[in-house]
Amino acid sequence: MATKFIPRDISWLSFNGRVLQEAADPDVPLPLRIKFLGIFSNNLDEFFRVRVAALKRASELNIKVANSYFYESPSIILDKITELVIKQQRKFDKIWHQVQKEMAKQKVFIKSAEDLTPNQLKFVKEYFEEEVESSIIPLLLDESKPLPYLRDKSLYLGVAMYKQEWQYETKFAIIELPSSHLGRFLILPSPKQQKHIILLEDVIKVNLPYIFSYFGFDQFNANTFKVTKDAEFDIDNDVNTSLVEKISKGIKNRRKGKPTRFVFDQDMDQKLLEFLIRKLSLSKRDSIIPGQKIHNFKHFMDFPNVFGSYEKLVERTSFEHPDFAGMERITDVILKKDVLLSFPYHEFRPMIDLLREAAMDPDVKTIKITIYRMASNSKIANALVNAARNGKEVTVMLELRARFDEEQNLDWKERFEMEGVKVLVGIPNKKVHAKLCIIKKRVNNKTIQYGFVSTGNINEKTAKLYGDYCLMTSNKSVMADINKVFTALQRPKAVLTDTIKNNKSLMVCPIDMRSQLNGLIDKEIAEAQAGRKAHIIIKINSLSDKECIKKLYEAATAGVQIDLIVRGIYCATNQKKFIEPIRAISIVDEYLEHARVFYFYHAGKEFTYLSSADLMTRNLDHRIEAAVKVNSRKLKQELKDMLDIQLKDNVKARILNNKQNNEYVQNDEPEFRSQIEIYKYLAPKKIVEEKEIEEE
Repeated sequence: MATKFIPRDISWLSFNGRVLQEAADPDVPLPLRIKFLGIFSNNLDEFFRVRVAALKRASELNIKVANSYFYESPSIILDKITELVIKQQRKFDKIWHQVQKEMAKQKVFIKSAEDLTPNQLKFVKEYFEEEVESSIIPLLLDESKPLPYLRDKSLYLGVAMYKQEWQYETKFAIIELPSSHLGRFLILPSPKQQKHIILLEDVIKVNLPYIFSYFGFDQFNANTFKVTKDAEFDIDNDVNTSLVEKISKGIKNRRKGKPTRFVFDQDMDQKLLEFLIRKLSLSKRDSIIPGQKIHNFKHFMDFPNVFGSYEKLVERTSFEHPDFAGMERITDVILKKDVLLSFPYHEFRPMIDLLREAAMDPDVKTIKITIYRMASNSKIANALVNAARNGKEVTVMLELRARFDEEQNLDWKERFEMEGVKVLVGIPNKKVHAKLCIIKKRVNNKTIQYGFVSTGNINEKTAKLYGDYCLMTSNKSVMADINKVFTALQRPKAVLTDTIKNNKSLMVCPIDMRSQLNGLIDKEIAEAQAGRKAHIIIKINSLSDKECIKKLYEAATAGVQIDLIVRGIYCATNQKKFIEPIRAISIVDEYLEHARVFYFYHAGKEFTYLSSADLMTRNLDHRIEAAVKVNSRKLKQELKDMLDIQLKDNVKARILNNKQNNEYVQNDEPEFRSQIEIYKYLAPKKIVEEKEIEEE
């Protein structure tokens, strides 16, 4: 009998394997292949900081409830993770080797400290003296003293030093790379038609004799390593401590996190390696992973633009939504009809303009918005500040616990409050992940309300890279439900179910989304059992909630057609008892598939929802999330068409099967790449026709 559930963390590694497939694909432009290697590395870092850390804590507790939570014994999962990560690392190294060959064909070379020409050597030494020297602190290591504190996200150079004719013991030192403010890459003076690049660690290697000149060493063996630490922190329940203080304390406590992974250059001096492992108190059960020369590959997401420009597909550009073409005010359109923005195909600008218009409109009285992650130089934030300056009552629900953005959001809180913006910081033990906005204006003694519900962050930077939806609307029922959510957020001590109830257009976590989804699935089950058409399509980032999976199993057993598009974690399996096997695919392409859509045939009524929530226990039970029902027939059809387009993908879609082996969807149909086809579907006919003329 097939396993009922795939452990979440094993499934996640399968997802990261799909990212690695993109880096290996020779049809992907070279700069993007390098970027995918960086994304893979960055993903893995976060995985070890959070998920592996949680597994290690659970394995130490050795309790049955942990086995149920993780779907298998944490210690068994940890062993599987180590095995899979080492396999993926070997694949990563092979891909990077091939990528470097492709780089060489384009005359782009990464030079080591030993490969520099005299002119380049002079350039590197001058750069070190002017930019690097003041930013590094070499730390000598001593067996009798504790290891200096090692930062979680930093890369280190481990240095073994000795003098050739001496018989004395080798000295060890470490140097933290100041890549956060200097960057990792330095473009060197290069021969004509070539681009030579040196990494920051090699800049430092060149200058080791100068750095340690006091000791008179003439032999240096320097290699990079990094430590990944437990990033989770517990927020205590001290009622005398404000949430802001708790978050600040939690960020500081990350310094104390236990190591969850140690990655090092396999050529590192053996005695130095043993010294570091001993001082970090690592054991065989810890993830000690040998690798190639280069680590912290996340920096390669920002690799210098040194390649001959590759032709960017027209289908990779954003365009104005046709409903806003020629219109002076976004607000006028929204008050007349619902508009669906599909990012990154549509421009993000209407969301900014809606808030800018509200900031200047003398009739607008209040603006309320939830914010999870913002761009560093956010135009959304500027519009909200301008609204406050213009006398509007602006309320921002700012999630201070957005993982790894806590510090930035604390800064935004301070800036907002200085400008007179009221900042809400959420409900105890519940992250606010819903993406909601409501604007109220008074015209002729009448209140007019409008706003939006989004599947993704209100962030103009990620809107260029993430596939998301935003429903802009003035629907009274939607606005009434959004008002309930904000009332609850403004009364954090009140009982949620007393404030958020009887919703007509929103499903809200943790109030009623789970029960409403179950009810919608039950309707499809009843239709299938009656011999009528029953169909469910769900597009999400992750499916790991055990109860949701069991409900889908029940539907599949009844014969409901189930189509799933799941980018990341997928814990379900197909069972022999299913009358209709679950069809599940994952699409990994240039854009990050981030939208969540729930579609139910519902006896021909076709209920469709856009959601901020994935089908994960954390979303359904421990966060404030919102899914909005799409009422417009036109927009429902548009969403259904785009779901159908993705289900037809046979270029970037992988089959999510019981083996989790990431097989590509293959059929006899012509190549069909959904992200390109969605662009063609959404683009105004004029753009498509111009492209066709160019091709002819």
